[in-house]
Amino acid sequence: MKVLLSPHGIGIGTLAQALRAHGVDATACSYSRDVYSYLSDICLKLNEHPYKEREAIRKAFFHEAMNKYDIFHFHFGETFFTDKSDLKLLKDRGKKLIVHHNGSDARLLSVARSFHNPYVLVKQNWPEERVHANMRLLSAYIGHAIINDNELMPYVKPYYQHIHVVPYAINVRPIVPHYPSPEAKPLIVHAPSHREIKGTEYVLAAIDRLKRKGYPFRFKLLENLPHHQVVHLYKQAAIVIDQLRIGTYANLSIEAMAMGKPVICYIRDDLRGTFPRGLPIVSANPDTIFEVLKDLLNRPSDWRKLGEEGRSYVEQTHSYEKVAQKLIPIYEQL
Repeated sequence: MKVLLSPHGIGIGTLAQALRAHGVDATACSYSRDVYSYLSDICLKLNEHPYKEREAIRKAFFHEAMNKYDIFHFHFGETFFTDKSDLKLLKDRGKKLIVHHNGSDARLLSVARSFHNPYVLVKQNWPEERVHANMRLLSAYIGHAIINDNELMPYVKPYYQHIHVVPYAINVRPIVPHYPSPEAKPLIVHAPSHREIKGTEYVLAAIDRLKRKGYPFRFKLLENLPHHQVVHLYKQAAIVIDQLRIGTYANLSIEAMAMGKPVICYIRDDLRGTFPRGLPIVSANPDTIFEVLKDLLNRPSDWRKLGEEGRSYVEQTHSYEKVAQKLIPIYEQL
């Protein structure tokens, strides 16, 4: 089978690598150049061309891809064309299609709030009417959907015949863990991809409050940095803070756990049991981040144990081998 994963994000590159490690001919294509496109095998750089050229490049690649690939794995609710007209053409050619929802492209604020999560936010460019319309259009041609964990299940379940949970993938082997040990001024880091969605204002408020109370530590807000610099600062960190609103974890938490770091991230109580056993993430939301971070700072003897548990969890749940073993049988069902 020949698989094309598109159009952007960390997931298309990591999943393509995981599949290739298991002998699948998989290619990741980013349509535009962005912070994650370096992970892709192909980048069309559409955002670097005028509109007419951009559309010509897009159409040319679509026809090339339609002749080359058997399976089309679309992420973030997007396909080749904004009107989804490509789906019928692909279906008529007998191509296998699957959609991979990752977050705001499926998350409905009204439904999320019904799960007693007053903290959740969605991106403004994905209002509910757009989410509903997009999933209706996608599910008219696509029967199988993938989600990274059960947090998105209530949003996608009404639309697709088959829903599969496939964890995020990470290449664990080359990542050398740097387990933290007690030190005089430990480093705390927070790397938000979207400040509002991640709850960064509450992280900063907690950090400021702890500093005023005299707690000795260093803090780095990691924004607009090349990935290698972020990794370098992760290695030095004693504690990594991820998001405080959504109720689940994603790539930042996974990468930090792979490096052996204690991670703070909001895990909804009702979702905790849906993850594989052993998830060591310390949960905090906007109301509790100050107390949770203070408590973790007060028990440095636990940092290494949390780091070791995180590393083990990622190896068992998110390694290329584990993820590919889940994904390949799904492709075979299409």
